[in-house]
Formats: sequence, C-alpha cells, structure tokens
Amino acid sequence: MSTNAPQPADLTPSLVIRLRNGDSEAAKMLEAIHGPAILRFCMGYLHDVIDAQDAVQEVFVQTLRSDVVPDHFRAWLYRVARNHCLKVLRTRRRKPPPGDLPPESVFGEDVTGNLTRMARDELHQRLNNLVAALPDTQSEVLRLRYAENLSRDEIAEILEIPVSVVKSRLYEAMKKLREHPSLLTDL
Repeated sequence: MSTNAPQPADLTPSLVIRLRNGDSEAAKMLEAIHGPAILRFCMGYLHDVIDAQDAVQEVFVQTLRSDVVPDHFRAWLYRVARNHCLKVLRTRRRKPPPGDLPPESVFGEDVTGNLTRMARDELHQRLNNLVAALPDTQSEVLRLRYAENLSRDEIAEILEIPVSVVKSRLYEAMKKLREHPSLLTDL
C-alpha cells in the first residue's frame, strides 16, 4: 500500500464544502468516514444508543452550520461531539426525579425490561474484564474485530502480521472467553 495515498480525513474539507453546496453523495461519504467513530465516542459518554445517534446527527448539523472547515477537522469534530454530550448529560441531571412506581398492572413488564438490561450490563462488564485480562495480542485483535468492526485482512495490515495469525489469535481469544467459568454461570 502506498504511503502517499490520501487518507479519508484528507477528503473532509472538500466533502464539507460539497455538502454545503447540496451534494448528497458528500453527506454519505462524510458519514461513512466519521460517523461510526463519532457514534462510538458519543456512546462512551451517553451510554444510550438513541442519545448517541442523536448526538452524531447534531454534530453533523453543527458541521454544516460552521462558517469554516477547521484545519484539524477530526479533532474539531470530536470536540463538538464531546461538548454536545456534556450538554446532554447536564440536561439529564436537571430533569426532575421520576415519580412514584407505576401501578402493579404495568409494573411487571417495566421491571422485566430493566432487570434484563441490568443483567446484560453485568454480563457486558464481565466480558470487558475478561477481554482486558487476555494477553495483549488477543485482546487487541478482539477489539479491532468486534469494537472497530475491521476485517481480518484489515487487522493483519494494521498489525503487520499474516491473516492466519489474526485468525489464530481470534480463535484462541474466543475459546478462552467461551470457556471462562464466570460467563457460564447464571446471573
């Protein structure tokens, strides 16, 4: 791969200008380049998919409203996302606390949903801890594959190792996770 090939971030200023001129293809490209990373970033703050998706849309709206395209667009985009997420979090804190529990006729369904979410959160935390405890070589390929959604070929290129080694590391890591006692027990 040539080191002189333009990186996706290099296209951003021209994409923003094209988007401001009404080019819908530029919007799709800009979203494809920056959308997934900004969504993950916002999820880290908001811990809610809907709020994070809304935040991403707001970030892109602010991009269109801005008078200039900053030189360090990516850093600026993350700063806009961070500021928006912090504003959402401040707004959440100002909301009044929830009222009384609902009547028992509605209570069962709501509790089941919350309990399920809590159980999923607990399992997710256990899984995060287990991934962190894996050897760096295995946790790294797991994160690249499943958190960043990169292909095995892309991971091999990034880590400068053969695809067969990537496959082997993924297999070993998944095997350790599947067989770990803490994931086999009921919640």
